[in-house]
Amino acid sequence: MDRVAVITGASRGIGAATALVLAQRGFRVVVNYHSSAEQADEVVRAATAAGGAAIAIRADVTAPDDVTAMMDQATREWGRVDVLVHNALIPFAVTSFADLTWEQLGGKLDRELHAAYLITKAVVPGMISRGYGRLVYLSTGLSRRPREGMIALGTAKAALDQFVRYVALEVAPHGITANLVAPATVAETKVSGQLSPGEVKRLGVTNPMGRLVTPEEVAKTVAFLASADSEFTTGHYLPVNGGLAMD
Repeated sequence: MDRVAVITGASRGIGAATALVLAQRGFRVVVNYHSSAEQADEVVRAATAAGGAAIAIRADVTAPDDVTAMMDQATREWGRVDVLVHNALIPFAVTSFADLTWEQLGGKLDRELHAAYLITKAVVPGMISRGYGRLVYLSTGLSRRPREGMIALGTAKAALDQFVRYVALEVAPHGITANLVAPATVAETKVSGQLSPGEVKRLGVTNPMGRLVTPEEVAKTVAFLASADSEFTTGHYLPVNGGLAMD
């Protein structure tokens, strides 16, 4: 395996777990981070220790010049980008609609889609030229099933879901797939960190499996979609929720 994967927001949580799983499976991994350089370096060391190859690259995925520079560096290092895992968390407000401002909602929508647009635009031309690519985006069950306080996140991710479907339709003839992974609340991540201990406990208890999903469990689903084995799976929304919601 000599595929090259860029993982945004890979210094912790789902992104870090994905970097390790892909490195263990033979991918060369770009660990993108925004401000957590030390944590990103730790992920690189862990991936290398596991027998993989990894480098850390700082980039703000909402900044066009940063995204271009990251992809240029990845290409100089390893020649191409075969897989994009867009996991970077764009900050959002936890609030009711009654207290929601347009800046909170519109700002989240703009930054969420701008990041997805920029990072996708940066990798798709090269994938088309090679006739191969895997695009994987982290969504959330909140894009389909609302939960109190999560209106900004849920609305923005619903827009991302549809964006990815349109991309999937357009790039399919070029051997490129585009899919969404939608976990329920994930343990030990920034999102779960915004909840009170009582809310985290309640979410775990109400899951049929009796706990929250782990970053590693999400990463394994991402790894399938990043692999050659998923060649005829595109435009799909894959929940990872322990049976919390069954479609």
